[in-house]
Amino acid sequence: MEIKKGIDLNRFILEEERKHPEATGTLSHALMAIENATKIISSYIRMAGLVDVIGKTGRINVQGEEVQKLDTLSNRVLIEHLSGSGDFYAVASEEMEHALFPEEGKDGKYIIAIDPLDGSSVIDANTSVGTIFSIWRKTSSDESTFLQEGKKIVAAGYVIYGTSTMLVYSTGNGVYGFTLDPMVGTYLLSHPDIKIPEKGKIYGFNESYYNKWDERIRKCVDFFKTEGYTLRWAGAMVTDIHRTIMKGGIFAYPLVGSKAKIRLLYEAAPMAFLVKQAGGLATNGTEDILNIKPQALHQRVPVFMGSSEDVKKCMEIINS
Repeated sequence: MEIKKGIDLNRFILEEERKHPEATGTLSHALMAIENATKIISSYIRMAGLVDVIGKTGRINVQGEEVQKLDTLSNRVLIEHLSGSGDFYAVASEEMEHALFPEEGKDGKYIIAIDPLDGSSVIDANTSVGTIFSIWRKTSSDESTFLQEGKKIVAAGYVIYGTSTMLVYSTGNGVYGFTLDPMVGTYLLSHPDIKIPEKGKIYGFNESYYNKWDERIRKCVDFFKTEGYTLRWAGAMVTDIHRTIMKGGIFAYPLVGSKAKIRLLYEAAPMAFLVKQAGGLATNGTEDILNIKPQALHQRVPVFMGSSEDVKKCMEIINS
């Protein structure tokens, strides 16, 4: 079937499934659970200024961060839909210290890791935020099932809640973007077979840490400045990666001193999977992010990802 813009997400998923006679339909059903949950989250975000969902809960999550009300709401909605689908043996969330093993998914073949609302700390400034997910095959009956290299991801994607709500995902056969039509409540194909430009003109580094970076990182940033690259930094990885995939360039979050910021399981691995599927590169500075085997659910890593030429140039400077 020729892929045409405007096809709805459910039909697209089913048509893709037909290309694989061995498929059982489980993955398709799982993706639909994500679709339904993110529609609800999108609705709440649209009303955020009118209902009591902006602000802090007073709790600190496992990451040591203050929990926003929308974090809690988004996590609850996703957990309910993913657990209730019966497709997932286990669910791991950035907001929870341990993985959840829902009774409905005891026979499930897949597991899923989620960042329910990336960038939620800036939601009250009306900036873009998002949901990140990655699906893997179950390999064991405990939390160690999540400790798999990113190259073993079955499907990954994100939903960006911005001027429009857009779901971008891949099952290892290219990257596709679907925009939510608010009139009918359906995701429609708007960006088929997304390819990241080989070279861009944007660099996304949080320069407030400039003086805390290793000298080699500063040289990399100085190079992009000298070459006339434009700085863009949103403070939400979903927003920064979406821009990088669509327009090219490089996004990076290097070590600050000896500390990394980006979570391997919930952010780095799924985004690296998408960037590479779109034709880009993703590294922690020394190795491909998709080759890194997590040692813990909430492990953090430095990241450099984006257009192949820009990432290669940055690595050339850093490793020289």
